[in-house]
Amino acid sequence: MLTIDLTAIQANWLKLRTLGNGASIAGVIKANAYGLGAARVGNALYDVGCRAFFLASIDEALAARDYLPPSATIYMLGGMNSGDESDLISAGVIPVLCSQQSIRCWANANATLGTKSPCAIKINTGMTRFGLDIPEFESLCADTKLLQAINPTLCMSHLACADEQDHRLNVLQRDKFARCAGLIKSVLPGIHLSLANSSGIFLGCAWHFDLLRPGAGLYGINPVPGKPNPMRGVVHLSLPIMQIRKLDESAAVGYGASAVLPKGSRLAVVKGGYADGLHRSLGLQPEGILCGQHIRAVGRVSMDSTVFDISAIDLPDDLLMREQIEVISDRLSVDYLAQKNRALGYEVLTSLGARYERSYVASSL
Repeated sequence: MLTIDLTAIQANWLKLRTLGNGASIAGVIKANAYGLGAARVGNALYDVGCRAFFLASIDEALAARDYLPPSATIYMLGGMNSGDESDLISAGVIPVLCSQQSIRCWANANATLGTKSPCAIKINTGMTRFGLDIPEFESLCADTKLLQAINPTLCMSHLACADEQDHRLNVLQRDKFARCAGLIKSVLPGIHLSLANSSGIFLGCAWHFDLLRPGAGLYGINPVPGKPNPMRGVVHLSLPIMQIRKLDESAAVGYGASAVLPKGSRLAVVKGGYADGLHRSLGLQPEGILCGQHIRAVGRVSMDSTVFDISAIDLPDDLLMREQIEVISDRLSVDYLAQKNRALGYEVLTSLGARYERSYVASSL
């Protein structure tokens, strides 16, 4: 059972808003809200005041237009392909334009359709992924006619190292973005500015500008690694026990016979394997909690099942078969698993398979 605490997500958004020094705060719900269910998460965020949402692809963005209220502002982050323009304009989705080609396509679409549909512009300030390079951005700012044709309402960039608060690139990116902001503000005084992701919010108000774009922090991932996590945990994953075995003699366990357990060992075979996200992000030997006791998986994780050594738990089989093994919980947090297994919190969440039964909980804040 995969349990998602919508109240915790709301509380995390509200906490980040208090740190924003007056900046607006969006919600990043791309990749199906990091695997947790974009429709449920998006509407929960809307209920506490979130009005701007960032998705990654046209499919995600158009779907969000259907499940979010009409007043929600929807941005598409992942770059726009030629031919997508009319669908985006029709749906009122704002594309984040990252290249000169996409800018020309958006200008042509507005001219052809007789619209002034808005866009966002992304600048590469040091991530070297999506975005206009600085000379390209300067040329755009000098072309008043083109700016009017694409109608940009947001100018943004993305921090590469915000989770390392002392990294020199944080200041370099902020300063580059501030210079670019001054340039476009001189032409479009009303345009909004956005730089900070979850970790960027904790760098300080100099990184905040007009709009904050938290993603990971909403879902309980620590935005300040190495310090206590200021975010509430969101996810709890427990796996049902399908079979209990007691070894009458020493035996190998799993593919490749990579583990051999002695006579008398007791094993619990649970429903859930690497097809469900129990892979590197949870460790080569995932950990678990059963009846309050810490246990470990043995042998290779299979596609659909995992085997845990429960030899230390002295309860009858019929009672244990009613229990489930926790693999993500307050005691085995996403950050603990990510740090221990050299994964990213994003990997842990987005790997959680679609086969899990999802349960949403909510209570008053």
